[in-house]
Amino acid sequence: MRLLDRYILRNFFEPFLLCFLGFISIWLIVDLSDNGPDFIQARAPISQVLGFYLMQLPQTVVMSLPVGLLLALLFMLSRMSRSNEIISILGAGRSVLRFLLPLFLIGMLVSVGCLALNYEMAPHADAFRKAALEQMNPDAFKGKKPRQRAVVNGYLFRDRLNARTWYIRKLVPGSPEFTGVHITQHDAEGGILRRWFAEKAVYRPEAGSWELQSGLVVDFTPEGDVASSVPFDQLTVSDWSETPQRITGSHVQAQDLSIPELRDHLAVNADSPVVQLAPFRTYLLYRWALPWSCLVVVLIAAPLGIVYSRRAVLGGVAASIGLFFAMTFTTNFCLALGKGGRIAPEVAAWLPNALFACIGMVLLYYRSTNRDLPTFGFGRR
Repeated sequence: MRLLDRYILRNFFEPFLLCFLGFISIWLIVDLSDNGPDFIQARAPISQVLGFYLMQLPQTVVMSLPVGLLLALLFMLSRMSRSNEIISILGAGRSVLRFLLPLFLIGMLVSVGCLALNYEMAPHADAFRKAALEQMNPDAFKGKKPRQRAVVNGYLFRDRLNARTWYIRKLVPGSPEFTGVHITQHDAEGGILRRWFAEKAVYRPEAGSWELQSGLVVDFTPEGDVASSVPFDQLTVSDWSETPQRITGSHVQAQDLSIPELRDHLAVNADSPVVQLAPFRTYLLYRWALPWSCLVVVLIAAPLGIVYSRRAVLGGVAASIGLFFAMTFTTNFCLALGKGGRIAPEVAAWLPNALFACIGMVLLYYRSTNRDLPTFGFGRR
């Protein structure tokens, strides 16, 4: 590593650490002011509170890194521009691309780090937060106990692949036990062939079978009349392909699942309607696309942060922040369209990064060839 690279990295890391740690501190203070009374009321020990915030940290880091990168780059480049250091570096024979190379490498490394956090740890932060708050103080969290919040009543599931309809009176997402189960087997024309009524249904994953308890099996004729009715205390069914994860899949929120969980959900529910699977396909690709916004931020901020006059510093900073907020808005807008099935998941996840990366490369081309950046009519006299 050359002396110039070390100097650039030192100038970058000082404001970056201040900005990044500042955002983490602000988040911690705001969250403590919101949840502190619950911790005190529940008499939670310090170790439990620390564990609570450590589990929230990956998601906060993923959301704070792009903003920290943006502000650190703008501060560093504007300071070097005001002191004419950039002009001196370019005058010594170094190109703009060579000057910015260490910053691009930092953006790529930060993106890879965000990808590692966003793979599994960051998506679970919200679900863990709710569960931890309920466990610490169930009566203080929105006035409901965890048992009341987790139970789903009157759940209906239609298995189109096997022509079976499940009605479940009460279930807890993630549990292999269902209470008050009515299962209807249909024929090709939609007529009823058989019905199972059970007080409880338990899935045995080791055997891949369902155990129905205290129920009744009713067979029907082609005309729809009852052909037979057989009660049972316990009945084992081993030829059903449904699993609890597949049955309760529509109750799961895509934004709470990690990349492996999203893959499993799409594989298990492959026969579900396209619109129903759109949020999960979109979020699966969005988990991969989100971390690379850090590199896109570097592409945008680097050319706009390099200016050759004092008056242009404010304009570059304002343009960079404006493009960043435009990228955030476009990301959320495309994500909403992808979840609703209005656009393809690939477009919803990757379009914002691709669009603003192209804008950043155009700006970088203008800056590296020593041309004036396009103003689109603004700033003209």
